[in-house]
Amino acid sequence: MLTVNDLKDLKGKKVYVRVDFNVPHKGEVISDDNRIRAAIPTLAKLLEQGARVLVMSHLGKVEWKKLKKGEKSQEEIDAQMKKNNLCIVIEPLKKHLEASLGHEVNVKFCPENRGEALKEAVEGLKDGEILVAQNTRYQAGEEKNDEGLAKEWASLVDAFVMDAFGSSHRAHASTVGVPEALKAEGKPVALGYLMIKEVENLSRCVEVKEEDRPYVAVLGGLKVSDKIKVIDSLIDKCDYIVIGGAMAYTFKKARGEEIGSSFLDADSLDYAKACLEKAQGKIVLPIDSVATDSFEEVEGRKIVVCKQIPEGFEGVDIGPESRKLFAETIAKAKMVFWNGPMGVFEQKDFQAGTIAVCEAIKDLEGKAFSVIGGGDSAAAAKQLGYKENFSHVSTGGGASLEMIEKDGHLPGVDVLR
Repeated sequence: MLTVNDLKDLKGKKVYVRVDFNVPHKGEVISDDNRIRAAIPTLAKLLEQGARVLVMSHLGKVEWKKLKKGEKSQEEIDAQMKKNNLCIVIEPLKKHLEASLGHEVNVKFCPENRGEALKEAVEGLKDGEILVAQNTRYQAGEEKNDEGLAKEWASLVDAFVMDAFGSSHRAHASTVGVPEALKAEGKPVALGYLMIKEVENLSRCVEVKEEDRPYVAVLGGLKVSDKIKVIDSLIDKCDYIVIGGAMAYTFKKARGEEIGSSFLDADSLDYAKACLEKAQGKIVLPIDSVATDSFEEVEGRKIVVCKQIPEGFEGVDIGPESRKLFAETIAKAKMVFWNGPMGVFEQKDFQAGTIAVCEAIKDLEGKAFSVIGGGDSAAAAKQLGYKENFSHVSTGGGASLEMIEKDGHLPGVDVLR
């Protein structure tokens, strides 16, 4: 695959960069601009070479399918579009670019993402300028990988750079259709710096070398069914799979244990039983739990530590014996892949299990390679102050899991090969 370093003679050339600016926000206030900052090295490199850069991204959901089914009204769709207007990224993007480049950067915004208005805005770009187009999901054809839409976007530019790892598992018009159209015309398509980093680090968790063993995966989350494919893949790749979070209770139920009112993915019970048999001891489950009679933070709620969870209580974190067991398992590792917290880390009473995992991985610094597969694990590590203790923190939860599931293949990566 080509990378952004392979793109030469860009002065005066128009380059389409697909980024992931799907940032958490309330109105115009962005609570975490990490994804904007992650795109800066690639954008700065292109601007330094005099490229004219068209940036496109999605932000939030626009539920066109529900509109078509009559489950959403046009007014509700319009409200979603108003809420997820990509113009909110302009000021932080400009600030980070200028800090990186050391000079003022002209960052423009086009409120349209298709048609004459966008075409004129792209044609009006000067060398070293950047244009952010409106949210790609304002077009119903984006998620369908509509060929006409992809070709229209491709017709605006001379090259394509993919730097949206968090969207690379989706075969959308902006991630797959555009590079396909440009390749057909003999125009270059390449990986950006963020994508290079993600692919290199996660590939190490897919193509496991002996020097990276023992390889330990730590999984959490809600439903077993959401991670069946990744569990199947990891059983073949890993030496140990540590399972916490709500999904652990489905496995514990499959083993005949009492789980009280804990979440149960009943449809996955048979799979969990088969999985435990197939794993032949590789799967490490909690041996005790922190349980409560009220998920809400209310006065007088009861919290207990137990091996068998009583009726009326639900497991919300791993217990002290499990924390010790998990830490001992992680301590054996030369490589760790983590996706999913061990409990309801958002509440202080139920953070201990997730902190224990973070501490165990922190103790491996300099001795093992560690990866957070995005999502809630990345949020937990940041919230609890452990983000810097990991070798790599992925920007895409769904994409990192799919990369593990599919042995390194993602639609938004494979199209660049």
